[in-house]
Amino acid sequence: MLASSVRRLAVTASAGLAVLSAAACGSSSGGSPGEDGPATSAASAAANVAAASDAAPVAGGAAQVAVTLTRGSAGDECRLDHATAAAGPVTFTVTNKDATSISEVELVSDQRILGEKENLAPGLAPVSFTVTLGGGRYQFSCPGAAGENQTFAVTGAAAASPTGDAVALLADGTKQYGAYAVQMLTDLKTAVGNLRTAVDSGDVAAAKKQYALARPFYEKVESAVEGFVLAGTEPGDNKGNLDYLIDMRASNLDPAVGWHGFHAVERDLWQGGSITAQTRAHAAQLQSDTARLASLATSLTYQPEDLANGAAGLLEEVQSGKIKGEEELYSHLDLVDFAANVEGAQQAFAFLKPGLTTIDPTLTATVAQKFDLVVAALQKYRDPSLAGGYTAWTPALRASDAAPLSQTVQALQDPLSRIAQKVATAR
Repeated sequence: MLASSVRRLAVTASAGLAVLSAAACGSSSGGSPGEDGPATSAASAAANVAAASDAAPVAGGAAQVAVTLTRGSAGDECRLDHATAAAGPVTFTVTNKDATSISEVELVSDQRILGEKENLAPGLAPVSFTVTLGGGRYQFSCPGAAGENQTFAVTGAAAASPTGDAVALLADGTKQYGAYAVQMLTDLKTAVGNLRTAVDSGDVAAAKKQYALARPFYEKVESAVEGFVLAGTEPGDNKGNLDYLIDMRASNLDPAVGWHGFHAVERDLWQGGSITAQTRAHAAQLQSDTARLASLATSLTYQPEDLANGAAGLLEEVQSGKIKGEEELYSHLDLVDFAANVEGAQQAFAFLKPGLTTIDPTLTATVAQKFDLVVAALQKYRDPSLAGGYTAWTPALRASDAAPLSQTVQALQDPLSRIAQKVATAR
């Protein structure tokens, strides 16, 4: 968990984070060029001039890019009507026409997700996100598409590099992470609402799908909120521990409190194979608890070491639960959670990266490279045809693959664990 071992919910939302929540990944967000860097050379400038002729049109003060997810001859495709835009606000409007293998899109720069949309089911109304971009090259990612990653070029002035000393850069990163956490929990509230609707309908298959789509939102930021204890509740009393009520599992069941949350619903859907009155009650309580968490998350503030410890904690979650198959005991969706933990850790690191680079560029580069290796290892298990996007982590697959996958994660944990002291002692 971040910042302290216990978080009390009876706190006042800070004005700063309330403002930041409007600038989270799904809305307006600043960005810096990708790893290719700003287009400053003569050759790059010439390429930009050529690309500008097909630049996205501007409407309402923002460049407009239409993204269509559709089935093509070689599989599902992710089509951008323009691959170039002028520097400034850019709105991506995403329509899933008939692609069943693509459920999310992301705009990425230097490992940091600048904007994203998830749960993009075929036939739903178009959705959009807006980001403010400086000149450079970015990656538009559509996991599950025939070509998952596309270059998106922005012409004009490069985004200003972060300035200031390490302390100022780290402080700015923690504020931006707060906005990211708020957005993930807002999306969690929506996804759990969809899960409850499916449960209430009595459709087991639909409920299983919505369960798989909802899980990642909590797993990305669970280390940021796992210590929440309701006001008036003793710290050791699970009846008031929101993390227990939302994410308890069989291995940490408190008999005095009983089954609650995601895994109570999971058990009914996969082990019981049916939806009962108790399943509906569990889903209703889960919706209430996640809505409360999303509402109160705007009160959180963070220190740089909180992000570093949280990132390390998410990887420890992978090693202690997901690798062993303990998290999704009935559905075997552990790899869905695994990937979400890794993404959440990677985003926490990305928000620290500008400041950390000024402190220890070698360690920063090492951690970034190890994250790439873990993400690449997970690609082996991608299955876009399944809700959640990953194959089942069955006992047979664990027996053959758990050890090497665990070693890859451990190689990241070691350097990542050194970040907290670096950022906590920055001057």
